[in-house]
Amino acid sequence: MNRLIHFEIHADEPERAIDFYKKIFNWEIEKFWNGGIDYWMIMTDKSDSKEAWINGWLLKRPCPIPKNIPWSNAFVCTILVDDFDKTSKEILKAWWIVAMEKFAIIWMAWQWYFIDTEGNTFGIHQPDKNAK
Repeated sequence: MNRLIHFEIHADEPERAIDFYKKIFNWEIEKFWNGGIDYWMIMTDKSDSKEAWINGWLLKRPCPIPKNIPWSNAFVCTILVDDFDKTSKEILKAWWIVAMEKFAIIWMAWQWYFIDTEGNTFGIHQPDKNAK
């Protein structure tokens, strides 16, 4: 089976995106220079964590967002959260753009999609066997 092992967030203004993701998800983000391209390494969890996690990168958007794609311009990542309502309120307070309203994945979880400060779609997800 092929597993997802890495993600990238493209940003027109990397510092703005870094501030957003640090504030909302408490990710550790450190600048990393890679052969003339500024990258920021994203640590979504501690390396000794018992939970499943992946790390990623943030970089200045290398090309314009395609104009003919109406909803999503990338592979959409969803972030597991402990408190769905609290996290969604923080997102809406920091950056208010909603891509798709909160909905139930019946008997499994709550899901909600947002647009980040850079025009990227992302989701939040909280398991709940009573969701309906």
